[in-house]
Amino acid sequence: MTIKTTINKSLLAATIPLLLSSGSVLAKSGSHDMHKLYEENCASCHGSDHGGYLAPALNSETLKGRSPTALRSLIMTGSFETLMPPFFGRLSDTEIRGLVKHLQSTPKLANPAWNIKEMKKSLKIYVRDESKLPAKPDFKIDSMDDVIGVAARGKYGRGQGSEAVFINSKAHKVIGKVATDTAAHIIEFNPANERWAYVKTDTAEVYKVDLYTMQAVRSIKTGLNGPAIGISRDGKYLMVGSFVPHNAVILDADTLEPLKQFELEGIDPDGKMVSSDSGMIIGTPYADIFAIALENAGQVWIIDLKDGFPVTKIKNVGRHLHDAFLSHKGKKLMVASYDDSIVIAIDLETRKIIKKLPAGCVPHVGGGSVVKVDGRTLGFGTNFGTCDDNTVVSVWDLDTMELVKQVPVSGGTESPAAHANAPYVAVDIITKDRRARTIQLIDKKSLEVVKTLDVGGHAYFPEYSADGKYLYVSAGYTGDEVVVYDSKTLKKVASIQMESPAGIFSRGRVKYMTRGLSPDEME
Repeated sequence: MTIKTTINKSLLAATIPLLLSSGSVLAKSGSHDMHKLYEENCASCHGSDHGGYLAPALNSETLKGRSPTALRSLIMTGSFETLMPPFFGRLSDTEIRGLVKHLQSTPKLANPAWNIKEMKKSLKIYVRDESKLPAKPDFKIDSMDDVIGVAARGKYGRGQGSEAVFINSKAHKVIGKVATDTAAHIIEFNPANERWAYVKTDTAEVYKVDLYTMQAVRSIKTGLNGPAIGISRDGKYLMVGSFVPHNAVILDADTLEPLKQFELEGIDPDGKMVSSDSGMIIGTPYADIFAIALENAGQVWIIDLKDGFPVTKIKNVGRHLHDAFLSHKGKKLMVASYDDSIVIAIDLETRKIIKKLPAGCVPHVGGGSVVKVDGRTLGFGTNFGTCDDNTVVSVWDLDTMELVKQVPVSGGTESPAAHANAPYVAVDIITKDRRARTIQLIDKKSLEVVKTLDVGGHAYFPEYSADGKYLYVSAGYTGDEVVVYDSKTLKKVASIQMESPAGIFSRGRVKYMTRGLSPDEME
């Protein structure tokens, strides 16, 4: 059995309940009604095409041979160490049986369309005259850099509890909440204007948020699924990508008006012409460009932010590209290739591959972490997978582009966090047992795990405050809190309650580009 198969089966057990993530489930039967039930409640996680997204594909092929009784029982009882709650008493037996039958009889669908015309129709304006908004925050805060945003999923991934929660990271107090129809996934902050943030949901809605008044002023639906979003260094453009359909779009960051759509397709490293999901999208302080990874085509495209938005295509990057991070003042891009177990360094100035580096099994670098230690620039990347029962965090010298060390950790990892003023690189353990309660701390100098924190719940997405004094960690699943630690003593200092918190995003990122660097390295 391959590692990829193992991961998918684990995720299947973990995330089937998300297909039922609605506050009001339709008590209907029949194929049409069951498909509508799926679209309204399942597609945000499992894909509008039944082809998978955050959670595995649910269709007649992937569920072939699965026992309907076992699937029904799993939905009823839930799974303690995952996002899956018990649905006994919430859904009728008829509803559960009907949905399971629908999933096991429906094939993966053709790539649905969602074009600029449909995007424009979806644009909603909540504040007509933004010039009348107050000129300063209507809450007390020393600096807007102290704002931390948390993507709270809510119990069922939509409806009540699905929101972007904003926190004053010095006072550890909630200063605002912005409701999202479906679970918030990523929060980006405008580097040129501190009042604006952008929230991307699991179902590809983008909300423009006024941080001064903590309200959404506009929103637009850019696709059907897909987490990718980036913002240009001047704050004028957003680029947003989708898993379904296979495209990306550049938006005016002020109005959210779509400006140009890109069909994501190309020849993959094996010579096949493929249509591709959108992997990471990233803006850089180095230049007026976006970089986007085509997951299935194994390409990275560089889009120049000038008339016509011309594209430079870097081919044969790797198989199954996903996330990435920046170093060297935004000139070097480090892209993870899941299936090749490598991280690829790309020079954004020459627009060429620098080197392909060993990266452990199923590398998932998250937002990455880069630290300066004894004159060296060290990059840290996490790994979803386990090879030969060996789980590691990979460390590279980004000046020489060499592997420095693979640090043994207690399980698969997802998201590294670092700060120039904190002594440790924090990594979350995603293994589906009690290890998932923990965060492991790697000493920057020794490159050894020196401390394990038992956070409770499922501990993931660590993030340091802008000043590096505090480490924030989501304790989701059964935890329903964000836990705050002193970054040096690692003593717990606060707990902030919310329903199923996930990604944590400091506004300080706009000053240090990649977690772990200091602002002077942005100059």
